[in-house]
This record gives sequence, structure tokens and C-alpha cells, in this order.
Amino acid sequence: MAAKEGRSEGEEFVYRISTAKEWEELQKNGPIFGGELGKSTGCFHLSNLDQVWPTLQKFFMNVKEDLYLLQIDAKKLMDGLIYELVDGNDRFPHFYGPS
Repeated sequence: MAAKEGRSEGEEFVYRISTAKEWEELQKNGPIFGGELGKSTGCFHLSNLDQVWPTLQKFFMNVKEDLYLLQIDAKKLMDGLIYELVDGNDRFPHFYGPS
């Protein structure tokens, strides 16, 4: 379970790995929670740049469709961006929406 750690001011960008299907839905319908994990937790799961490759290896190695790496300006997410401890080791950015 993730423990909320608050926003990190140091990151200029955060990153979202999206499938082609998720990207098409985003273009058509606007922001949506992608994938079952996002729908069940109510947030967008993001990564810092140094977390992108490990995230790809852990969650996307068997994905057969094209993937997109979205670069997002962290400042535009304002206080909806929360860094949370995952598995007690690493803090990942999660976006819960504007408050």
C-alpha cells in the first residue's frame, strides 16, 4: 500500500506510459483514468524520468501494442500531484486531480 509523502517541488516533468488505446481515448474524450489500476485507485500513475525504464520492464514487457511516453509539466498539475512511497522503497508521482 502506498503512503502519502506529499508533493516534491524538484521535478520539472513527470511521465506517463500509455498504450495506443489509452492515447486514442485521451485524444477523443479528454483526461481519463487509464487501465484497471488507475480506475481502481482513482489516480494517474506517473513516473519520474529515472523510473520510466524500470516501470516499462515491470508492467509493459508483454504489451503487444504501441506505447507512448507522455511528458507532463509537473507545475501544471499543482497540488493534485502527490509523491507516494510504493513498496516501501521508491516514491512515485500520482495525480489525483485538482483539489
